[in-house]
Amino acid sequence: MAKKNNIVQYLGTGRRKKAVARVFLRANGTGNIVVNGKELKEYMPSEVLQMVVRAPLELTNTLDQFDVLVNVQGGGFTGQAGAIRHGITRALMEASEDYRPALKAAGFVTRDPRAKERKKYGLKKARRAPQFSKR
Repeated sequence: MAKKNNIVQYLGTGRRKKAVARVFLRANGTGNIVVNGKELKEYMPSEVLQMVVRAPLELTNTLDQFDVLVNVQGGGFTGQAGAIRHGITRALMEASEDYRPALKAAGFVTRDPRAKERKKYGLKKARRAPQFSKR
């Protein structure tokens, strides 16, 4: 918890694939979510990704209690949405440990370790072999 100008805010760092999100939860907010200086709807037009980002707040019924400020970089939209969700979860747990059991049960506390597999030599992609030709 950090106090700056009498504003209580909680920090959470979220990661997913190559994306890293720094999330600041400001108490006594109105449910405003700002990502890289833009509103969430403007930054992520996809309704599904917006649901992913809001999921931990909806689960803990704190959607209108906090303002969320996010700095996210790296990865694509899906990775960034997952990183923001992970960051919000960590910040919520910093705000109150009472949220942890519900967030843990939903699977938001664990960082998703899946990442792109590296390309191997002799193959076109990580596992895709060149087309076989008999002649």
